[in-house]
Amino acid sequence: MASPTPVYYKQNRLKQLRAFCHAAQTGSISEAAEKVFLSQPTVSLQIQALERELETNLFERRGPKIRLTPEGEILFKLSQPLVEGMDKLHETFSAQQGQLESGELNIAAGESTILYILPGPLKRFMERYPKIRVKLHNVTGGRDGLSRLRADEADFAVGSMLDIPDDIIYKPVVSYKPALIVPLGHPLASKKSVKLDDISPYGLILPPPSLTTWRMVDLVFRQHMLKFKMALEAGGWEVIKKYVELGMGISIVTEVCLTGEEKLVKFPLDEYFPHRSYGVVLRRGKYLSPQSKRFIDTMEEYYEGAMEHQEPVALEATQS
Repeated sequence: MASPTPVYYKQNRLKQLRAFCHAAQTGSISEAAEKVFLSQPTVSLQIQALERELETNLFERRGPKIRLTPEGEILFKLSQPLVEGMDKLHETFSAQQGQLESGELNIAAGESTILYILPGPLKRFMERYPKIRVKLHNVTGGRDGLSRLRADEADFAVGSMLDIPDDIIYKPVVSYKPALIVPLGHPLASKKSVKLDDISPYGLILPPPSLTTWRMVDLVFRQHMLKFKMALEAGGWEVIKKYVELGMGISIVTEVCLTGEEKLVKFPLDEYFPHRSYGVVLRRGKYLSPQSKRFIDTMEEYYEGAMEHQEPVALEATQS
């Protein structure tokens, strides 16, 4: 019969699991030690104690970097919500008492989302919870946002998604229509409507191929046995709109970025492109702090009814 786990191991289990989770996230014992304010040997001993107790190897060790074994992956999924829940116990307790007056909220989002999607919900949230510190992390693309989620550098992300990994949850909140924008005086500007083959001869200004807009344009044109021409690669809807106004090309955008004050002509492209959804991106199994839950509730409340007046969102067509 196996001997029971020594009491001092159980007393230290939270510390061991905290060190283990940070090591799993960073892939480094030394970086984990910095995050938990302990020495590297101490963190190594804590992880070794866990391995002895569970009678398994949690990491594959290759030089300074480490990687989770399949057993380590299982423990990480089980322990991460527990560690985060304990670390934020005070905030959760205060929230349950209706005293959510402090804390910090880290949101990862791309520039377009920060400019067009977040201002309304964020303003309402900050008016309701003025003592909660909000940090917006401006990410350069979907991969950057996901890496911040996986490293727990952000509580959640807000944006669009095309391909949803197994460890990620995407909750659409609002959607917008696709549109073609052309400068005043352009040959297409006088048309009543525009077909996809009308666009093909003219150079497009699009975000980089690593982002969803370009990928969706490429997919739709190929589905219709057509080719498109690139006039310019540029990031950010504001930049793209400005360059279209200057006559440097035309573009396919999402209506979220259009105010009606631009010196442009707009054509709907619903016939070819699905609506674009924006929503909350979460790491599966992530402990959601009370601050996170309140913000997500505020965002859903802010956009409540927006999706009811639009056609169903095609989840395949998302992420800029």
